[in-house]
Amino acid sequence: MINLEYEKICDEILECDKKIRYVGVYDYGELYDKMRPGLQSHLSREETELSLSQAIYRWSTRKKIAKKIGEPIFALAKYEKIYRITVPIGGAGLILISAELDSDVIEIVDKILKIKNEYS
Repeated sequence: MINLEYEKICDEILECDKKIRYVGVYDYGELYDKMRPGLQSHLSREETELSLSQAIYRWSTRKKIAKKIGEPIFALAKYEKIYRITVPIGGAGLILISAELDSDVIEIVDKILKIKNEYS
């Protein structure tokens, strides 16, 4: 059941904006992901999984200060080649998205949050 929902979330997020390159949902130690057809990934599968485990750790540190500044909603990082967006989902899971640098990243975040909320 979770597998099917996460695959749907990946599909919906990837379809919501042409500038999204990659979407992955990482939860319960499993990764469900999709890459936009015709694009080459910047990271290998192993590098993606390592990056996700690091993102999970960083997310846990954000939650430690939530009582003082509020629950984290998303995190955004800009790299030389992509934007990377992380959004919490499920118990301790994350949605990881990469988008092109010429994208309207805040508009993409708004679309992602709407899709995520449909499944919450």
